[in-house]
Amino acid sequence: MKLLSVNVGKPRSNPWKGLNATGIDKRPVHGPVAVTAPGPKGTGAVGLAGDRVYDVKHHGGSDQAVYAYAREDLDGWETELGRSLANGVFGENLTTAGLDVNGALIGERWRIGPEVVLEVSCARIPCATFQGWLERDGWIKRFTQAALPGAYLRVIEPGAIRAGDPVEIVHRPDHGVTVALAFRAMTREPELLPGLLIADALPEEDKESIRRRTTA
Repeated sequence: MKLLSVNVGKPRSNPWKGLNATGIDKRPVHGPVAVTAPGPKGTGAVGLAGDRVYDVKHHGGSDQAVYAYAREDLDGWETELGRSLANGVFGENLTTAGLDVNGALIGERWRIGPEVVLEVSCARIPCATFQGWLERDGWIKRFTQAALPGAYLRVIEPGAIRAGDPVEIVHRPDHGVTVALAFRAMTREPELLPGLLIADALPEEDKESIRRRTTA
């Protein structure tokens, strides 16, 4: 298990959400990249130096500090979409190899290289920017159906990472709530929502949403 690339955003205009910019255009960078906890959502800060988000209401902050997607899943999408997909094209900061990102448990911890430890916090929910960026009508629906969302991670131990760093799973919590299961529950299968609350590492924002939806 390793990092194939570490990807940092290049600001682009965002006509799909009516915002001035988006950071979805992530490109692989060479050399080490500093990783730190960005603090609360609302400032645009994320975990990787040189990167940021512009939809500060919905993205960024410590629970969405870093976004990972598996190269194996990108390869599957290449076949379906009939086009090549470069590392970073889904807006992911980390493109991984040999790691089951969607099968990772909420609260699972990864050591990347000698210094950094990240914790799986939640699944990525697709938005209009993602669909517009890929120029694919119906993409939000198709991505949701596939339930291969990739994982957001929070920073537990800061440091520096670079392409080629090994990834080691150093902790797996004692529950069965995977990234894919959490995504399915939050999108198409709300009957699964109550079972997510066993995962203590879910963001408080998600827990509050689950409680509202299951008691309404």
